[in-house]
Amino acid sequence: MSKTFSHAGVSKLNGEFKVRFCNDSLRVKVLAKNGHSDIDIIELPNSMTKEDVIAYLLSIDFATKDTVRNDAVHEAILAELNKRSDRPEGANRDRPKKEAKKPKQPPKPTMEGIKAKVEARRAEAPQSTLTRAEIEAQLKDMEEAPF
Repeated sequence: MSKTFSHAGVSKLNGEFKVRFCNDSLRVKVLAKNGHSDIDIIELPNSMTKEDVIAYLLSIDFATKDTVRNDAVHEAILAELNKRSDRPEGANRDRPKKEAKKPKQPPKPTMEGIKAKVEARRAEAPQSTLTRAEIEAQLKDMEEAPF
């Protein structure tokens, strides 16, 4: 299924005209906000694909306004026509869509794995160099301190 558009025209950005396709006349505001000038978008008689829009713009001589032909606009439409005709028929449309990659799930924990982690942490834990009797003596001294 091809995407269809209800509005089309041209706009100028950085001194270069380009054909624009949209489904809403509010696209003019977005183009103006982004620095486009000479925006000329018309409502199409019915929804059309990009190829049909280009043919329609050429058939109504869109580049001519008030008997004055704008060669830059005409060249932009022809460039879009050439861009579309260089592709083999249906090259983009019939290509299967890529499936989204599923995130890798971490392996489910097993009892053996959990036991191995506990043993590894116990092995890494610092071992006290003091004996139990020495620790108890230090605690007793702290309790008897005159504070």
